Amino acid sequence: MNNIKIEENKSLAPYTTLKIGGRARFFASATSVGDVVTGVRFAADRNLPLFILGGGSNILVSDDGFDGLVLQIGLLGIDSSEFRVPGSESESVLKSKIETRNSKLVTVAAGEDWDAFVIYCVDRNYAGVECMSGIPGLVGGTPVQNVGAYGQEVSETIVAVNVFDRKNETIRTLSNSDCEFAYRTSIFNTTSRDRYIVLSVTFVLVEKGEPIIKYRDLRDQFSGRAPTLQETRDAVLDIRRSKSMVIDPDDQNSRSAGSFFKNPIVSRGRYDLLVGDHGDVPSFPAGDQNVKVPAAWLIEHAGFQKGFMVGNVGISSNHTLAIVNRGNASASEVIALKEAIQSAVKAKFDIDLQPEPIFVGF
Repeated sequence: MNNIKIEENKSLAPYTTLKIGGRARFFASATSVGDVVTGVRFAADRNLPLFILGGGSNILVSDDGFDGLVLQIGLLGIDSSEFRVPGSESESVLKSKIETRNSKLVTVAAGEDWDAFVIYCVDRNYAGVECMSGIPGLVGGTPVQNVGAYGQEVSETIVAVNVFDRKNETIRTLSNSDCEFAYRTSIFNTTSRDRYIVLSVTFVLVEKGEPIIKYRDLRDQFSGRAPTLQETRDAVLDIRRSKSMVIDPDDQNSRSAGSFFKNPIVSRGRYDLLVGDHGDVPSFPAGDQNVKVPAAWLIEHAGFQKGFMVGNVGISSNHTLAIVNRGNASASEVIALKEAIQSAVKAKFDIDLQPEPIFVGF
C-alpha cells in the first residue's frame, strides 16, 4: 500500500469549515502522487465510491457520512520561473489577457493553502490573485469551481492544470482552454466530474504588475489611485472580515461554507421583466446578452434577512449568502434552510438559485 495510511470510521466534520457531517468509512491523506494513485486503486479494487477532499471550505457532508474512501490531498510545493512557453496554446490564450514581458510562471501543488499562496505572490510583487485574498481552501480546489472574488477569477491566470486521469490512470496536463472555465464552473465539476484529480496548478502572474480594481467598494476606497498589491490585499481582507468571510474560530458567522448560492445569470430580456415586476433590481454585466443578478438581493427580498435563524442553522448576520452552523447543526437542517430559500426565491422571482457547495454522501 505504498506509505499511505488508510483509517476507518473517520469523522469528517473537523475537516470542513461548516463543522458538519458524519464519518467516512475509509480515510487517507495523500502527500505524494504515488499516494494519490494508491488511494484511487484502493477504492477501485473494493468498488468503493471515492471523494477527493481539499480544504473542506466548500462542501456539505451528509449526516450519514460517506460510505467509501475520502482521499485528502496534501501535496505541497511552489515553483516559480520565467514565462517561457513559446508557441504553445497556453501562451496564446494568456498573452491575449496579459500584455507584459514581466510574466512569471508559478506552479503550485494542489495541497498548498490558497491564501498562503496569495501571500507568496503579494510578497514577491506578483499581480493576478491579490483580490482573492482570504478565500479558505486549497489551491487544488480553485480550478474546479473557477474560484473568484472582487473582480478576479483564477481562470484569468491559470495556464495549465496537472491532473491524475482516473479513467486512463495517467498523469495529464490540461491547458486553460481544456478546462472550459465559465462562471463558477469547469470540466472538473460538469462534463468530467469525478474523472480528474488535480495535482498542481500553473499560474501566469505579472511581476511588478498593478492590481485590477473592478469591485466598487475597492474603487471607492482607493478613490481612483493605483494601490499596491499589499494595500489591495489588506482592503479585500477588511471587506471579507466585515462579512465574516475569513475563517475565525471566535466568529460563529464564519462557521459556513462561504457563499452558499451562485449569482444567477439571466438574459437581458428576463432581467427587463424582473425590473418591470419588482422595480430597481441590481445587476452586473455577464456578456453581451446576459446580466448577473446578486443572489443576496434576491434572498433578502424573498424574506430571508441577515441573522435569520431556525434551529441550529441560520443566515450570517454579516453576509446574506452564507448559511451558518450556529452550534451542533446537522446537514439535514442546512438542506432544509437551503430548500426554503430556493422555494421563496422561485416563488417571488421565478429564478432557480443554484448552490455552490459540493454535497458529499447524499
